[in-house]
Amino acid sequence: MKREDDFEVRREHLKGLTQEQLYDRFWSLTDEIVKPIVDLAYGHTSPAIERSVALRMGFSSLQAKPLIEHGTNWKLLGKGIGNVILTYAKLKNMDYLKAGEELSKGIGWELVSEKMKGSDK
Repeated sequence: MKREDDFEVRREHLKGLTQEQLYDRFWSLTDEIVKPIVDLAYGHTSPAIERSVALRMGFSSLQAKPLIEHGTNWKLLGKGIGNVILTYAKLKNMDYLKAGEELSKGIGWELVSEKMKGSDK
């Protein structure tokens, strides 16, 4: 099976563009293709992503697991576990590592939940 060469026909609309215009068109089309993916990622998360955030904040995997479980149970995972921890730390005027340690033990979820769900309004 031989493919018919239609390159000249397909490139007709691009023929008169300068190198800079081609460059701009490429990135414009790329943005258009990627935008739905970025929008989806911005509004959605997963326990695995949030666990990764907790680990990068300096929490051990033994602390990260209950943080994510409690965050899921309190329906705060969508707020971002890092945001939850930092909000609780600010509320209690303490270091975020200490705040995360308390949250991982189940302490403080009612307070942070009340604050974070109240900020939706």
